[in-house]
Amino acid sequence: MGVIRITKSVKALLNAFAEQEVALSTVALVEQFQDHMNRSTVYRILERLEDEGILHSFTGSDGLTWYALGNKNLLSGKANLDTHPHFQCKDCGKTECLPMSVSIPDVSKHTVESVSLLLVGQCSDCASV
Repeated sequence: MGVIRITKSVKALLNAFAEQEVALSTVALVEQFQDHMNRSTVYRILERLEDEGILHSFTGSDGLTWYALGNKNLLSGKANLDTHPHFQCKDCGKTECLPMSVSIPDVSKHTVESVSLLLVGQCSDCASV
């Protein structure tokens, strides 16, 4: 892809991710920005930001697509293979990237382009209640 234009809508979505330390679902983002942009605009921007490596997505246990800040190497401009797990709380729904890397073994005669690992359980807030 090319360089993404930083429009008001793009900036608003990026700010939503900058303000959060958790992943955001497409449903929540569409709802959050419904007064400022239509659903198609939200989806189009998310797709472009993911193509650029600025965001990455994964499917939660609820079947929704969740987005979080990506792992684009800002020095090289290339996105790295996203090999970290995600955690989703079964009680409050909080969904986040876990700060650890997962080692993916070489698979004979196959090229791995993406990895998805979702852990589901209780977050520390819900477990302490």
